[in-house]
Amino acid sequence: MFVDSHCHLDFPELSADLPAKLEAMRAAQVTHALCISVDLTDWPRVHALALAHDNLYATAGTHPDYPDTLEPTVGTLVDLAARPKVVAIGETGLDYYRLSGDLDWQRERFRTHIRAARECAKPLVIHTRAAADDTLAIMREERAAEAGGVMHCFTESWEVAAAAIDLGFHISFSGIVSFRNATALHEVARRVPLERMLIETDSPYLAPVPHRGKPNEPAWVVHVAEAIARLRGTDVASVARATSANFFGLFGVDPGREPIAADAT
Repeated sequence: MFVDSHCHLDFPELSADLPAKLEAMRAAQVTHALCISVDLTDWPRVHALALAHDNLYATAGTHPDYPDTLEPTVGTLVDLAARPKVVAIGETGLDYYRLSGDLDWQRERFRTHIRAARECAKPLVIHTRAAADDTLAIMREERAAEAGGVMHCFTESWEVAAAAIDLGFHISFSGIVSFRNATALHEVARRVPLERMLIETDSPYLAPVPHRGKPNEPAWVVHVAEAIARLRGTDVASVARATSANFFGLFGVDPGREPIAADAT
């Protein structure tokens, strides 16, 4: 059994053929997936997916790459987090790679999400790119450890991973860990304790080998688990069991709920 802890099934690359994507998940033994909110204006679309399918769940948040959009407040995020099937706050964080200049608004948005997560006692889904020092500093200042969560699509150093783990966070690996040239990330994947690891696709992005370059989909999270198993010299079943259990525990999801048919609407 595998779980995709981070995907964007509402994006057009996947939503246009959703029944087939859900059937592919079922065939690959990917039993659950977390649909990630990136913009509150589109949040109803994400939430609707979770409500329509027993094995899908949702988050509430606004990605740091969206400067000109509805700015979330603590109250708004807490209200959305109380809705059925919403299990986390995010995706939130800092991204200094795509945007430059005065990014104080990004840091304030991140603080808002952490405060909301602490208030509603739900975990955070954190994105960080070219901003690890500031990300960790704000996590400490805002007491993100009280909420916990996951550093999604992790691409930073072992030192950053260890600092996040010390704050009570999980580390999630995407298809990047299957790339041959991602040697530094390979070392992180060998060192992160299995009990603090998640796997994801971030689909439709970052398709793993052997599908690199194609639009990604949740069924392919199996290849992420396989890559990690090879790096750690263990069997894929062990990675699957651990990462699935970690997902259910972190997000408070009941693994016993029976997924509905893949072609249901």
